[in-house]
Amino acid sequence: MYKRQILISTVAAGLIAQYGPTDQAYQGAARYLSPSLDHPFGTDHLRRDVFSRTLFGLRNSLMISLGAVLIGSTIGISLGFMSGYAGRWVDAVIMRVIDALLAFPHLLAAMAILTILGPSLRNLAIAIAVFNVPAFARLARAQMLVEKNRDYVHASQAIGAGPLRIIFRHVSMNAIPPLLTQVALAVNGAIVLSAALSFLGLGEKPPEPSLGSLLLDAKAHLREAWWMAVFPAATMAFLLLCMNFFADAINEATSPYARRKL
Repeated sequence: MYKRQILISTVAAGLIAQYGPTDQAYQGAARYLSPSLDHPFGTDHLRRDVFSRTLFGLRNSLMISLGAVLIGSTIGISLGFMSGYAGRWVDAVIMRVIDALLAFPHLLAAMAILTILGPSLRNLAIAIAVFNVPAFARLARAQMLVEKNRDYVHASQAIGAGPLRIIFRHVSMNAIPPLLTQVALAVNGAIVLSAALSFLGLGEKPPEPSLGSLLLDAKAHLREAWWMAVFPAATMAFLLLCMNFFADAINEATSPYARRKL
């Protein structure tokens, strides 16, 4: 139920929000208004509605995280499958590249990428996607090493099926459950990383909101308006909790071992 509320709030932010994310109230007294029926999350120092900005920030953060994980998982799973199936020097080369990516701290490396490319939503997604590749590549390779010696793979080879058909038509169907669970967990990590980068000023360009940039704006106004920090932070915590529940649901739906425990 909570996951549906998050999804509806994200997709329909423009319909739910009473104000635009950058709209300013024209009354001078609208600065630092505490939560009320007109402004459920209060207003900020520029007379903007915090509830509306939180909804649009939630949408931006989730879109960035989902896009980054989708790109990173697609590349990582493809590399992992090819590495595990081919073996030998192909496996060695791909895994050394993956190990090199794992050697860099994600936050520092993402900061370096954004410093070079410049802050924007697209570049933020690229920076996060790059460091989602290793986790998916290693997991996909492990799944391939388990599956490639199965009888159905040998049968496919015997009837002349090519490597790409075996990898993406046969093996991928049996290796997908743990990868789907990893996708949900990776979205959590991407949300935290995108919020951290936005908090450091390396995310979207102002005045576009995200959960991280809302916390950055609130930092200088905690004494005057505590709600500027509390409500976006609570929204992000609730989002992370829902994604953890979603990962558990995927695991239970796709894993026979998890279903057996119920």
